[in-house]
Amino acid sequence: MTSQVISLSDSLWVQSLHELRHDIYHLPEYLYLEAKRTNTIAEAILIFEEEKIFFLPYLLRSCDNLLDEGITFKEVFDVVSPNGYAGILLNDAAAHTPEFLKLAIEQLISVLQARNVCSAFFRLHPILNHDFHEIISSQFYQVSGETVSVDLMLSETEMWHQTRPEHRTHINRCKRAGFTAKIVPFKEYIDEFLLIYNQTMDRVEAKQSFYFDREYFIELANLNEKIHLGIVELNNQVACAGIFTECCEIVQYHLGGTKNEFLKQTPSKLMFDYVRVWAKERGDKVLHLGGGVGAAKDSLYNFKAGFSKQRHPYLTQRLIIDAEKYHSLVELRAKTLKTQPEALLQSNFFPAYRSLN
Repeated sequence: MTSQVISLSDSLWVQSLHELRHDIYHLPEYLYLEAKRTNTIAEAILIFEEEKIFFLPYLLRSCDNLLDEGITFKEVFDVVSPNGYAGILLNDAAAHTPEFLKLAIEQLISVLQARNVCSAFFRLHPILNHDFHEIISSQFYQVSGETVSVDLMLSETEMWHQTRPEHRTHINRCKRAGFTAKIVPFKEYIDEFLLIYNQTMDRVEAKQSFYFDREYFIELANLNEKIHLGIVELNNQVACAGIFTECCEIVQYHLGGTKNEFLKQTPSKLMFDYVRVWAKERGDKVLHLGGGVGAAKDSLYNFKAGFSKQRHPYLTQRLIIDAEKYHSLVELRAKTLKTQPEALLQSNFFPAYRSLN
């Protein structure tokens, strides 16, 4: 079994993706954007044995800035998935060899340990990694929630039938009121989208990590044909908007929002109804809507669940690579926060030393 850490500039990154069904979250351009946004280093690990391939992108983060001045813990890192569902990519030969996946994960841990990484948090892909819980030991993953997707292989009639009656009522009501949905070039609507998105985040009192600056959206728009903006208009005014990504026949709902004055009409229901038909006509196979905030079964999850009966377990990997360094960081972080290490360890936040409690 051979392993190799790949940088963004390495042509092997793109070459590997040519061999694997992937999503936007695996593209070097997307990892570059995420690394820039989070002040981290984007890398990927490639592990292969004969014809079997394992590929996983991630962001490498320094742990130095977690502690008070004067407390040093030099050259200790952790890794995390980029925003979204990156997950592990396997080719067909690897996917049909459970033992290879187990050994590859063990190899991943070994490689990270040699690079002074003390922990790793990976979000697995609900579509591409849908059966991981069936083929690997539970010690390598945690069921962190559930996500919703629309099966675009169904007929339009069946998709409509699977839509919650309340949603169908609101969609029809929007149409009768003159709302219209369409896909438009994101680059031409960035400022309009930013206004709507920030208004939505303010309204729901979102954490600061859910806000993105204008430069982020400009660079996201540079992914060109993989980025689409769905909007709903009434009298030439945009009522709601959503960013959708498209890659390898997978469409993902990325970010979106609704203007305050249109909340009562729920135009986003019309937008999702339109996008699923649009995606089906393009030959895509699945529209992944995602889950609730923090993977909770909250009002956002309930809203998405009204569009389909298809569900996926949302799996995460929470790996302590170096237990000694991990627990030392927890103790030092607890001192910085003036709390007890046990409080951080019981917070269910991973890694515990990045907990804000």
